[in-house]
Amino acid sequence: MAGIPLYFVDLQDDLDDFGFEDYGPDCDSMRITAFLDIPGQDNLTPLARLEKYAFSDNIFNRQIIARGLLDVFRDFSNNEEDFLTVMEIAVRLSEDAEPTVRTELMEQIPPISIFLQESRPNFPTAFSEYLMPIVVRYLTDPNNQVRKAGQEALLILLEQDLIFQNDVENKVCPILLDLSAPDSDDEYKVEAVNIICKMASMLSKTTVERILLPRFCELCGDGKLFQVRKICAANFGDICNAVGQDATERFLIPKFFELCSDSVWGMRKACAECFMAVSYTTSPEVRRSKLSPLFINLISDPCRWVRQAAFQSLGPFISTFANPSSAGLYIREDGTLSIRPAAQDGASNSCQAGSISNIPCSSANSSSPSSEQPMEVKSTVLPSVSDSEVNPLLCTQIPNKDTEEASSESCANPKEDLTRLSHGDSIAACVIEGIKDCQVSNCQGMNSRVQSAEDVFNTFLYWRPPLPDISQDLELLQSKTEMHKDGCSVSEALCNNCVASSEIKKVLETLQEHMDDPDVQAQVQVLSAALRAAQFDSIRDHETKPREETGGKLQKQISSLDASIARVENASSSPSSHDDMIDQTTTSMMKSTDIIPQPLLDQYLSMTDPARAQTVDTEIAKHCAYSLPGVALTLGRQNWHCLKDTYETLASDVQWKVRRTLAFSIHELAVILGDQLTAADLVPIFNGFLKDLDEVRIGVLKHLYDFLKLLHADKRREYLYQLQEFVVTDNSRNWRFRYELAEQLILILELYNPNDVYDYLRHIALTLCSDKVSEVRWISFKLVVAILQKFYANNANALGLNFINELVVRFRHCSKWVGRQAFAFICQAVVEEECMPVDQFVEHLLPSLLSLASDPVPNVRVLLAKALRQTLLEKAYFKSVGNPHLEAVEETVLALQSDRDQDVCFFATVKLKQNNMETTSIEKQN
Repeated sequence: MAGIPLYFVDLQDDLDDFGFEDYGPDCDSMRITAFLDIPGQDNLTPLARLEKYAFSDNIFNRQIIARGLLDVFRDFSNNEEDFLTVMEIAVRLSEDAEPTVRTELMEQIPPISIFLQESRPNFPTAFSEYLMPIVVRYLTDPNNQVRKAGQEALLILLEQDLIFQNDVENKVCPILLDLSAPDSDDEYKVEAVNIICKMASMLSKTTVERILLPRFCELCGDGKLFQVRKICAANFGDICNAVGQDATERFLIPKFFELCSDSVWGMRKACAECFMAVSYTTSPEVRRSKLSPLFINLISDPCRWVRQAAFQSLGPFISTFANPSSAGLYIREDGTLSIRPAAQDGASNSCQAGSISNIPCSSANSSSPSSEQPMEVKSTVLPSVSDSEVNPLLCTQIPNKDTEEASSESCANPKEDLTRLSHGDSIAACVIEGIKDCQVSNCQGMNSRVQSAEDVFNTFLYWRPPLPDISQDLELLQSKTEMHKDGCSVSEALCNNCVASSEIKKVLETLQEHMDDPDVQAQVQVLSAALRAAQFDSIRDHETKPREETGGKLQKQISSLDASIARVENASSSPSSHDDMIDQTTTSMMKSTDIIPQPLLDQYLSMTDPARAQTVDTEIAKHCAYSLPGVALTLGRQNWHCLKDTYETLASDVQWKVRRTLAFSIHELAVILGDQLTAADLVPIFNGFLKDLDEVRIGVLKHLYDFLKLLHADKRREYLYQLQEFVVTDNSRNWRFRYELAEQLILILELYNPNDVYDYLRHIALTLCSDKVSEVRWISFKLVVAILQKFYANNANALGLNFINELVVRFRHCSKWVGRQAFAFICQAVVEEECMPVDQFVEHLLPSLLSLASDPVPNVRVLLAKALRQTLLEKAYFKSVGNPHLEAVEETVLALQSDRDQDVCFFATVKLKQNNMETTSIEKQN
């Protein structure tokens, strides 16, 4: 105790009564043990003095002791006997009659517990035996303030994992179950329910399901207190997440239905707010069949506040229907959206179709986490189609018990099954699967097939084909199938109901008037390939006939086929009305969409209706814009037509907050849609945002690089001239806008060639270097260095030299000292980043840099001293013996060391001093 510091100088008046009466409640920083070790004030030992103050008649003395218990434990922890004595004093102090003393004590329990955990080898059970009973007892304390402190301490201890599992189950849970019992006091019950809900996420799944879940289900139907039900409703998602899918569907979903139909609107509102969390824990079947109709009821609730909460949760709820496999995208751990990466070569043969890369191949009846992992399928890439333009193919095995065995056998030996099946047959089978419920389990073995542009499979047909109803033609199809029974056994196994080529022709004819839609154009290509395959398949059935009889028919059929395809493909030259496409094609496609239940999609699309703002929420359009990328990801790019009009409506909304929300997420939407749809539908909106208010422009500016890198090089080059418009802002004081521009330009440099950088981006960089705000200037200097590095990295030495000469004229010979200081900083950064050859630097920049030693402004010389002493002289080139430039640098440094300004001297010698200090320190250690 002799080494404990005394924090008070004048203690005479304070120690007259050996107490703390003169110190106010704000004395949190004082160490209590300082008063326990003052010699001469009495004949008591420090422990005896601690006990005296802890049980003094003065309340404030007891409060101070309770507040300083952590320091007391630290100072008495070296001796186990003294430590246990302090622990017993703390237990007795917890029974103090004054509520403020008990509150002070409880606030110290978490830090004391952390200290005990660090010292657990010496005191392994101290917390469980002494402090844990205090925490549990305070949960039933008659004083509300004490109970609140105890509840907060309990949650902190659980969050920090400071309570043994045995104590949780045998001490904490029983008291909470007693407090939440039906006959418990109302106030205690509400508090206990709140604790149960909050601690569920901190306990193990088995503990929650075995001990707390039955009581929670019981509390959800509490008819006495609506506050209890409201707490349960507000935390329903956390409980579902804690117990998992099985327990959620068996026990919690029925209770959730009851809460969603509760007579108190606050309960229904709370359910709407946590709907996404509940949906996330359930299976796709439960989500679609049960939760979707339930949500429609909430979104049509008679209470406006319930409808408002439901519409705010609509987009997030729809996003729970997303399937990363079908979307071809996934969310990284850092929250960014990315195209599904490549998998191992071994997986490349499991699923192949067309020229599609980065194809996720999964099974629809697989719910294991492994099925969600990114996979790669190797394939050849068409020269005219980029990876991001082509939609990923899902080779999905439909979970049919009657066909599981046959499907597994078929996929197990693909070579044997595909000996008589051409690539065109496979494509036709896949297209037929998109038209009719046809199982294609045999998706392997296509790597060896030669693929052409017409044979590229496109998944648009899975979700939005405007196809005629062919259910009445089943008999005709079956009869045609029987005709191919002997010659096309494999095709029959893949697709029992093959659509006739005439039916595909009808489909192509319906698409003629909608060829202005890029999605429809993609479908035409696929259907054309399918039509050829189907035609050739039917022709092959007659191979047993004499060649003379079939030759003429073959030529006629091919001619008819080519004419039909040409008629459809030529229709793209006559654009049709976009509104007609929405009224006809889109309606039928949306009805065929089985990703999102149609009522949910209809309600989401109605969020842009002005009537919704009047009857539901004035900011409903903003909520729609906020969740649109998630909805688009769920639908996939093949269903972008469902959201296109909604997105355009939001992009032209009169509220700048709505447009700002879209501007901040347009780069993510571009990843989802791919470069073709981005160029067609997002680029015009992006261009509009560039000319919008600064509050909107900042959204596209913050992710300018992310958006531009998704565009084709020719489209990206169109923005070179527009980038300089970002330099001008509505408010010149908005310097952070220009700072963000400089940061983005550093990234954007990689997207353009050196000539474009020199012609366009160089001017912007130099303009920003002259900004009035220093923060903008400093980041712009880094941009200048990055531009210089761009030139020399691409062997554009002539451009680099021209740029250096411009920097020397603009900054080294600037009339203002800030420009000359900037030149020193740029030179230092050039050396640090090694962005140009050393010989080029010493020839074109070093002489101008050294000439700053005679600058009249000390601030310039200070930065020169830093550049020379801390950067140049640390590089290997200048350390080498016999360097012809080393002498000039060292002479300049010596001159700066004797500079008349102290700061210049300091930075010119600081490295030498540091080396001397390090040498001295090493010598002392030795």
